[in-house]
Amino acid sequence: MPAYYPPAGFHFRVEFGNVASDSSDVRFQEVSGLSAEVGVEDLEEGGENRFTHRLPKRPRYSNLILKRGLLTDSELIKWLTNAIENFVFSTTTVNVTLLNEKHEPLGYAYSFVDAWPVKWSVSDFKAQENAIIVETLELAYKYFRRVKKN
Repeated sequence: MPAYYPPAGFHFRVEFGNVASDSSDVRFQEVSGLSAEVGVEDLEEGGENRFTHRLPKRPRYSNLILKRGLLTDSELIKWLTNAIENFVFSTTTVNVTLLNEKHEPLGYAYSFVDAWPVKWSVSDFKAQENAIIVETLELAYKYFRRVKKN
């Protein structure tokens, strides 16, 4: 049986349901926030003093955070600006897929259902540094799941 090596996290693709997958809008240098946790509710029972019952609650998901070099013309920023400035929200599915050395999916993608923008920020401008401007997009969503990709 061949040895298993965990996939590298530096080769990935981000796809938005509302943006063409061949545009520059889907090129990101960092994706974070892939996190889910089940809440816990403590229930005290009368007469039982040795312990507290711990019951599961609904899962909670952290925001998806995407970072990339600043684009001057971007459909994603138009979508985000429409939400922030006009308070018009439209949701989309966002898929994050790990890729192999042939740029093929490694079998699964993380699918973020009904994502919508909640924050946009741009890195600081510093005359003493020679660094690119990085924009950060933060998205809320209903839930995420791992889906099989071919």
